[in-house]
Amino acid sequence: MFAVSAAAIWAAGTKLAGATDALDTRLGIGSAFGGLILLAIVTNLPEIAITASAAVQDHLGLAVGNLLGGIAIQTVVLAVLDVFSRRDRPLTFLAASLILVLEAVGVMAIVALAFMGSQLKPSVNLAGVSPVSVAIALMWIGGLFVIRRANRSLPWKTEAPESEPGRTHAHKRAGKGPQPMARQSTAAVARLFALCALVTLVAGVFIELAGDHLAGKIGLQGAVFGATFLAAATALPEVSTGLASVRMGDNSLAFSDIFGGNAFLPVLFLMADLLAGTPALPSAAHTDQWMAGLGIVLTGIYVVGLVMRPRRAILGMGADSLAVVAIYALGVAGLLLVR
Repeated sequence: MFAVSAAAIWAAGTKLAGATDALDTRLGIGSAFGGLILLAIVTNLPEIAITASAAVQDHLGLAVGNLLGGIAIQTVVLAVLDVFSRRDRPLTFLAASLILVLEAVGVMAIVALAFMGSQLKPSVNLAGVSPVSVAIALMWIGGLFVIRRANRSLPWKTEAPESEPGRTHAHKRAGKGPQPMARQSTAAVARLFALCALVTLVAGVFIELAGDHLAGKIGLQGAVFGATFLAAATALPEVSTGLASVRMGDNSLAFSDIFGGNAFLPVLFLMADLLAGTPALPSAAHTDQWMAGLGIVLTGIYVVGLVMRPRRAILGMGADSLAVVAIYALGVAGLLLVR
């Protein structure tokens, strides 16, 4: 079940990247914005299903761990893409977009807000909904408007030398570069997108169920398993869509998929609150808070990488990606010390 689900997610993810690129070209969404919304939400459909199921069954600890624990590993996916992008420069050097910096800062702000919400008592709520859950949703929506505005008229006009963020909307309209699904109608592309989204949802749920069973057989500690084996499994949609994006030359789309997904995950606390009838964030364990903090640190490293743009690859990746992998490994090891 685990292997079949992983294969299905991989195949669907590859098609999703092409479908998103095609919809961006025809609807004028914008590469970074498309990744921020379309890919980010679809690749997190398994988390949406699991959070809803956990909230309905009053397993709020599982819902919180699923949302906060996935942010760090999804950030590490960028290091994987850096290695397998097969370019002569690190991924942050090629992307070189201030819009991506804005997206990353948004992730850090939203996750920090979620961390703050975990410190409130469950009694602090309005009709069972935490005010922080509402604030997170509003901040996410506000961030989308900021990114949309920046996409259209960013005051900074200087182009980073040798950057390859991906084709602009004008280039796509003009037919420059690869044009995924050029012979298919917009309706057909939309249907393919919806089908791949459904496959990602169903396979994602099965892969988490199978992974949980395997963890029980192996005897891994819950927090360590969630941050490694299971987190890596649920990051498969981001890996497959990200690889497809960088191979098409849309490096910004790959980053936006990750940053957009990480910003969107905490928004699901509002859904969990509504379904459970009580705030979910106060159920966060110390290990969940630890992983949330780790996610902020890893995102901050990529902010520095996007600004400083390392030119040389070390062990097949940029210095920023290497630092992310090392700190993530130390962070997971630190879970054993968290009480």
